[in-house]
Amino acid sequence: MDLRGRTMVIRVDEATLGAEGATFFGDLVFLGNLGMRPVVVAPTQDAARAVVRTMNRSGDAAVGVSGADAGMIPAAPGETIGNVHTKLLRTLLDAGYVPVIEPVAFGFTGNDVAVAADDVAQALASAVGAARAIFFHDQGGVIDAHTKMLVDELTPAEALAVAADRTLPGDLRAAVRAAALGVRGGVAAAQICDGRVAHAAIVEFLTARHLGTQVAGTVYTG
Repeated sequence: MDLRGRTMVIRVDEATLGAEGATFFGDLVFLGNLGMRPVVVAPTQDAARAVVRTMNRSGDAAVGVSGADAGMIPAAPGETIGNVHTKLLRTLLDAGYVPVIEPVAFGFTGNDVAVAADDVAQALASAVGAARAIFFHDQGGVIDAHTKMLVDELTPAEALAVAADRTLPGDLRAAVRAAALGVRGGVAAAQICDGRVAHAAIVEFLTARHLGTQVAGTVYTG
């Protein structure tokens, strides 16, 4: 698949951002120079601001955006997310910027609401029809309980079953669930992998092989 001009959503984690010698920031610049449209979802507000500062030391490509800006990510009951408004996001992407999203939703009745970064990434990827979504996790993907080997690929239904397994780490379950829902929402494929691996984002988006566990298969758009 030719991904030039296509949007891709990357949910970055603290492990990747704190890794010595991580290639993540250079990879974003490289992808952008190839005509791809990356969107970064940071784990926290502070992390989002740090990503923007780091990227803009070598250029002026990154723009920090709160999910509350322009009501882009509306809060729904139970700290969930309502229907995403993509106008601001598309405006920034069309202008050649890399939006770096703070995981905050617009609260209609009071303060803004902190929401899970995985949920934000899934909602944005589905709303813009992203060609790819990637969820960085330091485990590198789903490990088969019997073989102790990395699971190469899951369907959305299989991924949701994995996400319901309470013996797994909660943050991994959240990433797997978001990947599954993203694919069911129209994302072509989603990946759970270790962002500390050199050029992980480039491998995922530009090569036929993939790292970690890929979620792909039947797409539900209803």
